[in-house]
Amino acid sequence: MKEFPLSKVFTLIEPGPVLLVTTVSGRRKNIMTISWSTVLDFNANFAIVTGSWNHSFEALMTTRECVVAVPAVDLMEKVVDIGACSGADVDKFKKFGLTPKKARDVKAPLIAECLANIECRVADYIEAHSIVILSAERAWINPDKTEKRTFHAVGDGTFIVDGEHVTSLRPRMISKLPPA
Repeated sequence: MKEFPLSKVFTLIEPGPVLLVTTVSGRRKNIMTISWSTVLDFNANFAIVTGSWNHSFEALMTTRECVVAVPAVDLMEKVVDIGACSGADVDKFKKFGLTPKKARDVKAPLIAECLANIECRVADYIEAHSIVILSAERAWINPDKTEKRTFHAVGDGTFIVDGEHVTSLRPRMISKLPPA
């Protein structure tokens, strides 16, 4: 074994897929890219990491709601570019050719081109760690989307694309899975 720098540990365990988070402030819609997220339980509660460095953060904290959209690998370049510019300067829906769709329970828009969209409310904010706890209110999937692979940020400017979907081990876990 070779010792690894603690400052880079996050690149070994970078969490879930890269996500897009939409917010709305007044009539202005915005999108931010999030690469740090984690599921908290089987009750549709999860966390993202963001803070005042993101233009959308103020709208998120003021409205206490957002949509978390799950993009597929076919949107990877747009998702990276969305994260590289500020909604203070540009209409990201227009610039990146994404379609906002009306959500049912929150004012923030769904993104039509994504695999899934989750309407959320902010349940808590842990300021010391910039962790936003979200509670899902409603979820949508896009059954017409042919590209289903998601992608994960390693944290050093590189990404990992999901590969083979393994289902053969599911019977071994059935007693631990939630109903449904």
